[in-house]
This record gives sequence, structure tokens and C-alpha cells, in this order.
Amino acid sequence: MFVDDVDIEVAAGDGGRGCMSFRREKFVPRGGPNGGDGGDGGSVWLVATAHLNTLVNYRFAREHRAERGGHGQGSNKTGRKGRDLALKVPLGTVVHAIGPEGEAPAGDLVAEGQRLLVARGGKGGWGNARFATATNRAPRRAEPGLPGERRRLRLTLKLIADVGLVGFPNAGKSTFIARVSAARPKIADYPFTTLTPNLGVVSLDEDRSFVVADVPGLIEGAHTGHGLGHTFLRHIERTAVLVHLVDVSSSTAREPVDDFTIIERELSLFAQGDEQDLAGAGATLADKPRLVVANKIDALDDPARLSRLEAHVRSRGLPFFAISAATGDNVRTVLEALWPYVENARAARLAAPAAPDALPPASA
Repeated sequence: MFVDDVDIEVAAGDGGRGCMSFRREKFVPRGGPNGGDGGDGGSVWLVATAHLNTLVNYRFAREHRAERGGHGQGSNKTGRKGRDLALKVPLGTVVHAIGPEGEAPAGDLVAEGQRLLVARGGKGGWGNARFATATNRAPRRAEPGLPGERRRLRLTLKLIADVGLVGFPNAGKSTFIARVSAARPKIADYPFTTLTPNLGVVSLDEDRSFVVADVPGLIEGAHTGHGLGHTFLRHIERTAVLVHLVDVSSSTAREPVDDFTIIERELSLFAQGDEQDLAGAGATLADKPRLVVANKIDALDDPARLSRLEAHVRSRGLPFFAISAATGDNVRTVLEALWPYVENARAARLAAPAAPDALPPASA
């Protein structure tokens, strides 16, 4: 099951109580206070891992709590520190903290092993040995532990890919990703065969490879919920470049120029409500560089359809290619044209500042 949006509640462990105790041993006069401190409560961390690709683990398990700290004991024994809780999430998980005033961006987990502290454990209370002074040698005071932080979080998955495929249903996106990678999405001659995003790794040679993401097709009115709507477009927000596939065969009975215009408008409407990527991916979908690829030239029965689309696309200053994903014609040319965009985006990410590894304190 593919789950990419969940709300969870996390609670760090409370700190243990400090102990009030006095040393009482035979032949040891005025032993004095020896109450130990309480242990700190465990904290809650989110940890990114490449071994997960969905948030389904948190669909029904919504509450997560770290261990509380142990209480202090006599003989200056400090209570045991509570164990931290590490919650594993897929690479590309965006974290929002939900509070009384709404949601606030809290973090973005994009690298293997990246950790984000989302709830701090409470500090253990001091035992009475801490309060002994020259004028108060027998303090009868100990502190309770502080409560751990509690937060409500929204986890949203945005898949990490270098290239995103967009287009109408049955434009050939699944056939394209199956042609260029080992991915094997469902391919059939009816709309919406792709119901969840698919990822495929493209290897140009030993030193050059990149990840392609195929999302369910868009139709006119997707921004109002028609078809599958914009539900999955966030999974290509991190991409360096988009490939807009257009079916130029006559099987759809639609004009390729109209298909191109409709999808461009849907991308623009999605971008109007899109949030800036926390990882600094930069441009919204409408502003991302794109290659327009006319597909199914092997089934082209009216060359004028291809000519009209090419003229329209080039008038907008966009790169244009004509391919057949089914036969592989000109597919390698498209892949080579994508590589400079991927390479430049990776260099920009390396130069970006490091992301924070902890949320600010809940009281801040």
C-alpha cells in the first residue's frame, strides 16, 4: 500500500524524580544527604532510510512515545536515562509541526541516515544532595522531573528523483520508464493504468545514472480534483527537469497542441498553491526546465500533427524531441539531453547549506 501523507503524535519521555535520602550508617556521624538525580527522559528522532518507500507504517500507529527517565535513588545513585525512540521514515519525508496556529515547516529528510530531533526528553529532577550547602547541610528538598515535549506532526512524502515525467494518461510515460530502466509499471491501453508513482534508475554508462519518476497522468481540471487530481504531483517537485510526454498518434482523437497546453496550465495551477521546498530545490513545477517529447511516432498517421506541436513548442523556446518509447527510437538522445540538467542540480544541492537536525524547543 502506498501511503504518502500521515499525521502522528510523538511524546518524549518525562524526566525521573530526584531522590530525597540521607546517609545513615553506623559509626558515620552526620552522613548528610545522598539523594541522586532523576534520569533524563528519552527523545524522539526521525531517521531517514532508503529501505522504506512509503509511510504505511504510520497509517494506523499514530502515537509514539519514548521511555521516561528512572527515578533517583539513595547513595547518590542517578536514575537511568530513558531510551531514545528512532522512527524510520523514507527518504524525501517532509515534516510539519502542527500547532494551535496551524502548520509550520519543521524539516526535510533527504539523505540516508539523516536524523531530526522532533521531541526532547525531559530533564531529570535534582536529588537533595544537590542542595547541600555550608548553611543547609540537611536539605529536605528534591525536584520532580520535567515533562518531555509532545508534538503533533504531519509527515508528507515527496519522492526523490532527478527527472519527472508528466503528461496525459496513456501518453506513454510508463512505457518510457520501462524502456529506459528496470522499472516494470503496469502498461495497458486504457487511462489511469498508473495509480501510484513509479521510480526507475537510468544508467547512461558506468559513471552516469539518474532516477526517473513517473506519476499518474493529468487531465483537464485536475486542479479541481478531476481524474486523480494533483495528488501525486508533489512527488516530482524535487526533480531537476521535467519530461512532458505528448501523444502525437491519432488514437486519442485529440490535438497534441491542445494536450500540451492543458498540461502546462495544470502545472501552473498546481504551482500557485505550492510551498517552497524545504531542501532548497528551488523552482516550482511551472518554472522547472522541461523537455517536450512527442511520443508514439511509430503510430503517427498524420505528420502534420507532429509538425504543429513542434512549431508550437519551439515558439516557446522549449527543447523538442520526437521518439517512440515502444520501439526505442531516439530515446537515447533524450536521455543524453537530460544529463546536464541532472548534473547541474546535483552540484547545486552539494553547495546548499546543511539542514537543521532538530526542531526548536516547543516553548520557543
